Amino acid sequence: MNFAPELRTHAQKVCSLYKRALRNLESYHVARFVVRYHQVLLRNEFDMNQCITDPKEQRRLLWLGEHELFLKKNPFQCAKFAKSYGIAGGVAVEREVDPPDWVLDYWHPLEKARYPSYFACREHRKNDYIKHWNDDSLL
Repeated sequence: MNFAPELRTHAQKVCSLYKRALRNLESYHVARFVVRYHQVLLRNEFDMNQCITDPKEQRRLLWLGEHELFLKKNPFQCAKFAKSYGIAGGVAVEREVDPPDWVLDYWHPLEKARYPSYFACREHRKNDYIKHWNDDSLL
């Protein structure tokens, strides 16, 4: 996510536009050889304007590219990456949930016996926390 697009360089903006255009091509075409053909044509368009050094002309071309991408954008983007955040959202974002600490209280004593030092330290910390919670001198 970009919260400050004005802090990105022109090259970063062009690379972002190129990547979004490639993803848009992938969403329109199914066959890999057709996608590759259109990718080569797109790369050729970007390479033709690579030698332009005038900042005004660079901004104008970037705006034209953004506008063309907006007009040709596929309304049904099919590529979603598993752990991507953002508007589209990935299918596996935050799927791995860390279990809360109280789950360890329900372990069987034989399971706890495998890790005696950890559970001894944990019991000590729990007792300190309860004693601190019940301490009225803090109020």
